[in-house]
Amino acid sequence: MKPQDATRFTRLVSDVSAFYRQDFSEFAGRVWWQAMQPFDFEAVAEAFNRHAVNPDAGQFMPKPADIVKMLQGTTQDTALVAWAKVDRAVRTVGTYRSVAFDDPLIHRVLTEMGGWIELGRKGEDEWPFVRNEFVTRYRGYRMRSETPEFPPHLVGMAEAQNARSGFAIEAPLLLGDAAKAANVRACGSAVPLLTVTTVAQLAANSVAALPDARRQA
Repeated sequence: MKPQDATRFTRLVSDVSAFYRQDFSEFAGRVWWQAMQPFDFEAVAEAFNRHAVNPDAGQFMPKPADIVKMLQGTTQDTALVAWAKVDRAVRTVGTYRSVAFDDPLIHRVLTEMGGWIELGRKGEDEWPFVRNEFVTRYRGYRMRSETPEFPPHLVGMAEAQNARSGFAIEAPLLLGDAAKAANVRACGSAVPLLTVTTVAQLAANSVAALPDARRQA
């Protein structure tokens, strides 16, 4: 939702609370607003309507999680959809070319798992374990209210080799919804998500932080 939707959204949740004879506080309004921000106002309003006529749960005031689940399914469902995109891309495109998915969490999770090139080195016997790790990590991020930092694209073997040799680098393939994938690429962070510090570097930094007299001693 957009900032200009705040007033009518607050009125909507207040009306829903009154319908269920529940108190509506400022705190509740903030919680609802934060939870519903990723969605369009019209979609949220329709989800409230569908909940109200649900024969199983419609007699109870919905919680934000109920409406989110109605709008996008469970985190397990979403993670499995994301994994299906990854699995299909590895089998049809491969990891030679760099790629940009239409879901930023895919970039974040695969980067933490070693990257696009490393994923292509996994054998069929390892694939079920890779899938389970991906789904677990993805669900963890999906449960958060904010999207974490993510790289603009996933580097393939060709880009890695050309970068080392100083050759030109092809633009990544856009996978899934091309417009969304282009937006993910534009919004990604070029800052490394993981930093590595060796023991030698740590020791050198510690020595550098000491006063001159102690270093000389």
